[in-house]
Amino acid sequence: MSPLAFVMLAPLSAAALILCVRRASAALALLGVGIGLVASLWLLANAFEGSYHTLILPGLPGMPLRLMSEPLNAILSVMVAVVGTFVLVYAVGYMQKDPDKFRFFATMSFFVAAMQTLVLAGDWILLLAAWELIGFSSYLLIGFWYQRSGVNVAASRAFLYTRTADLGLYIAVFILIAATGSSEIAATWPTGSHAALVAGLFLLVAAMGKSAQIPLHDWLMRAMAGPTPVSALLHSATLVAAGAILLIRISPLLPADALFAIGVVGGVTTVVTGLIALAEHDLKRLLAASTSSQYGLMLVAVGAGVPLAALFLLLAHAAIKSSLFLGAGVFQHSRQSTRLQDVKGAGRDHPLVFAGFALAALALAGIPPLSGFFAKDAVIASALSSNHVVVLGSLALAGTVLTGAYMARALRILWRGERHQRQVAGLTWMGAGLAGLAVLAAGLSLAFPSIETLLGNRLAESAAAQVAGLSAAVTGLLLGWFVGGQRLLGPLAPWARRSFAIAGGMDAWVARPAMGLAKACERLEHALFLGVLATGRFALATGRAARISDERGIDGMIFALVRGTLSMGKRARTLQSGLVHRELAVTMAGVALILAMLILAVVLY
Repeated sequence: MSPLAFVMLAPLSAAALILCVRRASAALALLGVGIGLVASLWLLANAFEGSYHTLILPGLPGMPLRLMSEPLNAILSVMVAVVGTFVLVYAVGYMQKDPDKFRFFATMSFFVAAMQTLVLAGDWILLLAAWELIGFSSYLLIGFWYQRSGVNVAASRAFLYTRTADLGLYIAVFILIAATGSSEIAATWPTGSHAALVAGLFLLVAAMGKSAQIPLHDWLMRAMAGPTPVSALLHSATLVAAGAILLIRISPLLPADALFAIGVVGGVTTVVTGLIALAEHDLKRLLAASTSSQYGLMLVAVGAGVPLAALFLLLAHAAIKSSLFLGAGVFQHSRQSTRLQDVKGAGRDHPLVFAGFALAALALAGIPPLSGFFAKDAVIASALSSNHVVVLGSLALAGTVLTGAYMARALRILWRGERHQRQVAGLTWMGAGLAGLAVLAAGLSLAFPSIETLLGNRLAESAAAQVAGLSAAVTGLLLGWFVGGQRLLGPLAPWARRSFAIAGGMDAWVARPAMGLAKACERLEHALFLGVLATGRFALATGRAARISDERGIDGMIFALVRGTLSMGKRARTLQSGLVHRELAVTMAGVALILAMLILAVVLY
């Protein structure tokens, strides 16, 4: 069997087994994702050797489904598998006392399988199917603790926002297949045509929803209602990464106007959500806003025409952000809250966990020699060398300053406060998952030269970009540590706490209209249902009336005629006695009657 199949079937089989046996759920989940990791590493090793795998599956007529392990796909597959493995290791401890952990591990395994399908899909039809599956499974994961207040609302909001933007992907796919007659991603781009621009803009809409870009960013902060391992996986290398992955894969085919639009959306997002992160009062919501900001930086690199820089930041961010969320989960268990007011000094409770969190925070800020520095340097260099350097360059540097500021603020709050001695159940497993990802967050940049060789592309080095990026990162760290969030924001603070909502925000523009439409459709469906019931009742009444008419009318007349005929037959039969003298008497009586009638007729006429 092809290793492509193992990458997806291993976690998918684990999910099915967990639901069937409901025992050893953590072990089965780790086994499934572990086999998938080995298979994805095998694909990557083959890619370095120049051997690529393709698996053709039955699909629509003339449009088969394709799984492909080209170099970029193989790199992304390893990223998903590695982060998924360490997050599940962490989840063994985090979910240790949860009575529904079998459902958690089954859904997480299913989600990993769906995400692997997405990154390995070689055609639009399969990509659409995987896109839908990750949306559905993320809804289940965000709403895992559905019994708790507000969780269902958060899950529904995330599903509604992303589903609204998903229409862009559907429209783009329809345009591309109609223009080229093929569903293969590599062969369905009508270069140099208006269709390419329109499809590119619709793909940007889809990416904005999944990657929580302005103005579709608010759902991500509210998705923190799910368990911390869910946040770590969704925000780092899977759900939220799907939009950036889509744009990175197709960016070489996009026209210049579409690229500029992508860069502007990303640049505005990285600044606006960075300001939101500075104003947040909850640690997980701060990290969620940071996620939107970092994916905005990736879109800046894509818009600048350097998708390799976006890929480096995507890989580094996957390890960094998952480490930050896993550390936040330990602090949450320690203080039973993620509010910044409640986790003051939580870093002192668990110094090793804080060390991993701080390492990832500095990497995200872009401090050398950590991986985030080299990734941010590549993004800033691409922005400064683009044709829109004034717009993209300034937005990228502003986003870098804000990254340092909100991460320094978080570190200051976690370290400066009273220490509480409190045991955290499952800390060994949680620490192991965090340690593995923190090591990756620090040293992942060592793999960047090999990735450049594999992809056959080299990033241009820029001393100016390095100096500008490092200066921006250090400036942000100093401002965040010594000035703080509220004073730094000034009059923008109240607006930032409201996520910069304009005229009610996306609740007013998307959520409430969509819910209103859904309620109107529900009322219409109810009216149609009542109409169908009334029609059915009328038809039944008509049937009953017809049955009564048949039984008491037509059937009664027929039966009466039959009874009359039988009665007349019986009476006529009495005349046939078989006695000759009676027969002669009847005959004479008949002849006399006939003669009387003839005489009467003659007399009358």
